[in-house]
Amino acid sequence: MSIDQITGKALVDSLWAAVLAGDERAAADVIRQALDDGADPEGVLLDVIGRVQGRVGEEWAANRITVAQEHAATAINERVVAVVAGHPVAAAEPSMGRVLVACVDGEWHGLPARLVTEVLKLRGWNVDYLGAHVPTPHLVAHIHRTGPDVVALSGSIPTRLPTAHATITACQAAGTPVLVGGAAFGPDGQYARLLGADAWAPDARTAADRLERHPLTRPQPDHQPIDDLPHLADQEYTMVARTRRRLVRTVFTGLEERYPPMRGYTEAQRERTAEDLAHIVDFLGVALYTGDEELFTRFLLWTAGILQARGVPARSLPPALDILGRELKDFPRATDILRHATVRLTSNPLSVGGAAE
Repeated sequence: MSIDQITGKALVDSLWAAVLAGDERAAADVIRQALDDGADPEGVLLDVIGRVQGRVGEEWAANRITVAQEHAATAINERVVAVVAGHPVAAAEPSMGRVLVACVDGEWHGLPARLVTEVLKLRGWNVDYLGAHVPTPHLVAHIHRTGPDVVALSGSIPTRLPTAHATITACQAAGTPVLVGGAAFGPDGQYARLLGADAWAPDARTAADRLERHPLTRPQPDHQPIDDLPHLADQEYTMVARTRRRLVRTVFTGLEERYPPMRGYTEAQRERTAEDLAHIVDFLGVALYTGDEELFTRFLLWTAGILQARGVPARSLPPALDILGRELKDFPRATDILRHATVRLTSNPLSVGGAAE
C-alpha cells in the first residue's frame, strides 16, 4: 500500500533531514515512530526510504552533496530498511514460493535489491537475498542448492548489461526464470527484453505485483546469448572490450594535445579525467553490445550535465570522441555511435559551453 501524500512528504522531509545530517539514530527514530503510528511498512520502504534514496542521487548529480555524503546517506538508508524489517508490523509468515534476489556481478548498488527483498517478504514470499556483486557461478550454485521459483536480478549500471545477459542465460539454463529490474535495463525495460529476461519490473511494488499475478514459466534450457544479439558476430564489442586500457591511454594522451587546459590539471583532475574516459569506452562497449546508439548518447549528455554542475567545461568531450573514433576507424558500428553522440552533444550549447575554464 502507498502512504498518503501529506504523510509521505512529512516523513520524507524528516528522514531526509536526518540522513543529510548523518544522524542514523534520528533516521531510525523517524521510521520506527511512523510504523508505531500505523504507517504501512511497504509504503514506508518505497514511498519514504526509496524516495529519500532517489533524492540522494539527485543531490549528488547536482553537486549539492559530496560522494562521501552520498555514501553515508546510502548506508543510513540501508540500516533503516533493517528497522522496517525488524518491526513487529512487518512480520509475515511465508505463504508463497521462493525467490532468490541478487545484484549482477560487479553491481554494488544493493539498496534497490534490498527493497525488493523486503517487499516480497511482506507479501509472503520466502526470499534469499544474496546482496550486491554476486558472481554468476555462485548464483547458479545457490539455485541448484535451494531450487527457487524465480530469480530477481537487480542492475543499476548499464555497463554491467553483458554480465547480466550471461547471468540471465545461466539461470535459465538451470531451469529458473528471471525477473530483472533497475536502471540498467532502461526506463521501459527495453534491455530486459533484448537480453531474454522472462519478465521486467520498473520498481519493487510492480515486481511483487507481477509475481503475484502470474507465476513465471520455466524457461527453455537450450537458449544461447548469441540468439538474442546476432549483431555481436561482427566482433566489434569484443575488440573494444579487449583493448579498453589501450584506448583509454591513447585518448588521454591525444586529449592533452587537443585540449590545452588539460595540461594545467592537477594530479587529482588528471585521475578523474582518466576515469571519465574509461567510462566513455565502457559505455561505447555496452552500446555495441546492445546495438543501441542512444544508450551511449544518453550517457554522454548525462556526463556533460554532471561536469557542468561541477564547474568543469564539457568542451573536452567532442575532441575525446574524435580521437576515439580515429582509433576505431575500422569499426563501422562504433564510429557511427560516436558520430551520432557528437552531433547530439554539439547541437546542445549547454552541453559543451558555459563553464569557465
